[in-house]
Amino acid sequence: MGRNAMHHFDWAAMADMLELDGETHEPCVRQAIEELAHPTPRRILDVGSGPGVTACRLAAAFPRAEVTAVDGTPELLARARERAARLGVRLETRVVDLPEGLADLEPADLVWAGQVVHHVGDQQAALDRLAGLLEPGGVLAVVEGGLPARRLPRDLGFGRPGLQARLDVALEESFARMRAELPGSVAVVEHWPGMLEAAGLTDVYSRTFLVDRPAPLAEGPRRSVRQMLERYREVLADFLDAEDKATLDRLLDPDDPAGVDRRPDLFLLAARTVHFGRRPER
Repeated sequence: MGRNAMHHFDWAAMADMLELDGETHEPCVRQAIEELAHPTPRRILDVGSGPGVTACRLAAAFPRAEVTAVDGTPELLARARERAARLGVRLETRVVDLPEGLADLEPADLVWAGQVVHHVGDQQAALDRLAGLLEPGGVLAVVEGGLPARRLPRDLGFGRPGLQARLDVALEESFARMRAELPGSVAVVEHWPGMLEAAGLTDVYSRTFLVDRPAPLAEGPRRSVRQMLERYREVLADFLDAEDKATLDRLLDPDDPAGVDRRPDLFLLAARTVHFGRRPER
């Protein structure tokens, strides 16, 4: 994402977390790509691509397409190029400050925007710009919403039961603060299909895709859970009470047998929603 719209975040410092999170949630992307199999796109833009997990998946699914990872953080695009070379897929990268730089991009048959629009102050204007990148008949796929991820049992054996639910509440409060502080923030009813229709798209629909990684977690997803809880401990400190912060500290203690590194009951259940819309043919 662009440095102006994303002024709250040091995305380069979050590269490891973003890449591992993308890998952990890749089943959602694989399922969504099945919705896009016909017709085969010739040119694809992954807008706000980060370290390129989805862009590389798109390049693998559509090997004849010209796939471009678009992001405002050069360090993340370097990761994307490294990933593409490692996986043996063709991928171009483009440094673009979002959303302002979208006008400089060439039109595409498929534009993918994964959890990007909510970081822009005026979400409808961002969707209008993304829709404007489509060739006639092209598809915009916007990943927004879904369900809060579940990672922890209700009763951890210490602290107050229900930590996960309280984290959900804290995340909503933190998200509302982030949205309010964005430059040019505009309140809007987040009815994504309606917003896509307002951007001039047709054949609009939404599908929700599941990631189900049961306990005990493999090493990669387990590290992803750790990194996400570390992030929560950092950014939600103003929204959690002392007891819940102490519980997170214990979960993140690498020497504690009840911590996330050793718990056999850690899991990941997540659902992400993708909203699809098509630009009308001329």
